[in-house]
Amino acid sequence: MTSTVPHQVSPFLDPGRRTKADSLAILQLSRDDFVPVYLQSTVGEHDGYAEGAVTNTRFGSFPHSTLLNVPWGSQIRASKVDTGSRGRKRKRGVTEEADGPSSEATENVVAEKEDGTANGTTKQAVADSSGFIHILPPTPEIWTTSLPHRTQVVYTPDYSYILQRIRARPGTTIIEAGAGSGSFTHASVRAVYNGYPGDGKRKGKVVSFEFNEERYHKMKKEILDHGLEGLVTLTHRDVYRDGFLLDGKSPEADAVFLDLPAPWEALPHLTRRGGKDGETERVSPLHPKKTVHICTFSPCIEQVTRTVSTLRHLGWVDIEMVEIAHRKLHTLRERVGLNLPVDRGVNNSPRDVEEALGRLAEIEERLRETIARPRTDGDDEDMEDEKPAVDAEKKMDAPELLKYMWQDGRLVTRMEPEIKSHTSYLVFAVLPVEWTAEDEAAALEKYPVGGEQKVVGQLDRKTRKEERRQLLEQQKANKSGGKRARRKARDERIAATSGDPA
Repeated sequence: MTSTVPHQVSPFLDPGRRTKADSLAILQLSRDDFVPVYLQSTVGEHDGYAEGAVTNTRFGSFPHSTLLNVPWGSQIRASKVDTGSRGRKRKRGVTEEADGPSSEATENVVAEKEDGTANGTTKQAVADSSGFIHILPPTPEIWTTSLPHRTQVVYTPDYSYILQRIRARPGTTIIEAGAGSGSFTHASVRAVYNGYPGDGKRKGKVVSFEFNEERYHKMKKEILDHGLEGLVTLTHRDVYRDGFLLDGKSPEADAVFLDLPAPWEALPHLTRRGGKDGETERVSPLHPKKTVHICTFSPCIEQVTRTVSTLRHLGWVDIEMVEIAHRKLHTLRERVGLNLPVDRGVNNSPRDVEEALGRLAEIEERLRETIARPRTDGDDEDMEDEKPAVDAEKKMDAPELLKYMWQDGRLVTRMEPEIKSHTSYLVFAVLPVEWTAEDEAAALEKYPVGGEQKVVGQLDRKTRKEERRQLLEQQKANKSGGKRARRKARDERIAATSGDPA
């Protein structure tokens, strides 16, 4: 009997339109700096903060009350937080050690009750000018850059190509060995998701195995926190020795990903018949009626050599090795030859963000001074070199001039000089469906052999010989008949010419 218990949809699959409590969110501090946060709805003090749960960053403090029920992608300003009793506890402790409970401590407790933080309410957050962040929904790509690294992770350029090559699609069952930090797990769940199990139909799932016990428990907790417990089956096991079955049953996988130090030791378990345990034939973890695609992830070419050799020995075909080299392309504007009131060097692209901001501030100040300064007759000779600036000033004000200058120039695209990703070799292979005796019998019943008529490959030699004899006789008859007809036509022409009737 199938279960009909409703599942809480994972924020990785359907985050909704707004943030909500007890769910994962990603705080973006800068372009490549992300912080995962589990949003909490707290009442009263929390960890000593009067505003409740607070996340502290280099751009300021952010109470979770300001992060809840806001649209994804919102810009959130930092807040001035009150440490509540946290600072006063330290002061009260010092006083009590010296003189016992003091009157100052009593006054602090009374003040605490008066502002409402001590009797079950949360203090309202006040905006601060220290900075801001953006709050984003969790995705496998962002999670890969922000997750707590327990092992070397599979990055987005690798797993996006892997999932395409192993034909991961909604409804697929993927075997993953070496869960590690969970980067590939989250990406593969999104690729195979077509609903939670329970309605009797085949649902996509990830069957993951992890050997390290500490990493297994941490990964187990993340799966539960992220609402993936119905889609990911995580098992603590040595797959080299114990294989990939679940309680003795086959997961019927049609895609496999191995991120293991020695994948060739696990490959004997990934055959159509599952290998043998003594005289007993084991069940195969692969789908019996589907072609299976596999990928192994190895950092060394020696590992690739042994893996390829084992794949060939076990009957895998279409074996191919691929290396992913990830580089970013940076697009910027080259401002060359602009005739604008700027200092020397501004026409060249800035080295970094700090230099660009400094140039902007300097240009704004220069334009502000130029426009605000009154014109006199004696300024003509001094401002001869700034005539283009005067012409520009007559046509546009400072904001328009800034917009014109920073949008002018040609677009240039440059590649990163160095590859910043790790080295990895991906080995792909295919295991076709095995043709069994039952399949042969079914094919013979549907397409019987030996009774074909006028088809290539018929087996009745006598029939073919007789048909060939009849064809030759027909050709001879046609040939002799043609000769007689031509002879008769010739005689008729001669008789007509001589006047002698035939």
